[in-house]
Amino acid sequence: MTTTLPILSLLETRVLGVLAEKQRTVPDTYPLTLNSLVSGCNQKSSRDPVIEASETEVQAALDSLRSLSLIVETSGGRASRYAHNIERVLHIPTQSTALLAMLMLRGPQTAGELRINCERLHKFADISSVESFLAELAERAAGGMVVELPRQPGSRENRWMHLFSGAPVIEEHVSARAASATPAGDVTVGEIAALKANVAKLEAEVSELRAMMGKLRAELGVSAS
Repeated sequence: MTTTLPILSLLETRVLGVLAEKQRTVPDTYPLTLNSLVSGCNQKSSRDPVIEASETEVQAALDSLRSLSLIVETSGGRASRYAHNIERVLHIPTQSTALLAMLMLRGPQTAGELRINCERLHKFADISSVESFLAELAERAAGGMVVELPRQPGSRENRWMHLFSGAPVIEEHVSARAASATPAGDVTVGEIAALKANVAKLEAEVSELRAMMGKLRAELGVSAS
C-alpha cells in the first residue's frame, strides 16, 4: 500500500468498520461470511448513516478492499470468510483501529462519544487517552487518518472524522443542519463534565466570598443578620 490513504466509498469504509467491530464483539463467528457482513453493513442500530447494500455491492466493496490488502479472504466450510487487515497494512495499534471503526460506522464524533462507543472494542481509561490516539492518527508522517472538525455553534467539544473518504467539505449550512437535527437535551459526557467543573468552580468562589464577608463583618464589628 502506498504512503497516501486510498479514497474509499461509504460502503467500503462501512465494510472495514463492520469487520473491525465484529472481530471484537462476536469473535466466535469472525472472520465473517458475506451474508453476515451484509447484515452488519445494513444494521439499523449504531450506524450513521443507515444504508441498504446488496450482496453484489458488498462483494464489489470486498474486491476493491482486497486489492488494497485492507482485507483478507479465507476459505473454510461452504462459504468464504473475510477479515480486516487494517493494523498490519496501516501500521497502527488496536486502539486506533477501534477509533477508526467507530468513525466509519457512526460518522463524526467527539472524543467523549468515541470513548463510550468504543467500549466493546477497547476500554479507554479516560478521554485524554482517546485524544492522544486521535492526535497520533491526525499527525502521522505518512498522512493523517483523522481530522478535528471546527466546533459547531452551541457545542463545547470538537468532533473528529476519518479521512478515508477524503477531506471534509466544511459548509455553514451543513453545520447548521446538523445542529438542528440534534435534540436540545442531548448532551455529551464531556459537556456534562464541563458543567460539573463550572459548578464546582462557582461553589468554591461563593465559599471564598462568604469567608471574606465574614472576615469583613468581624473587623467592622457587624453581626450577620
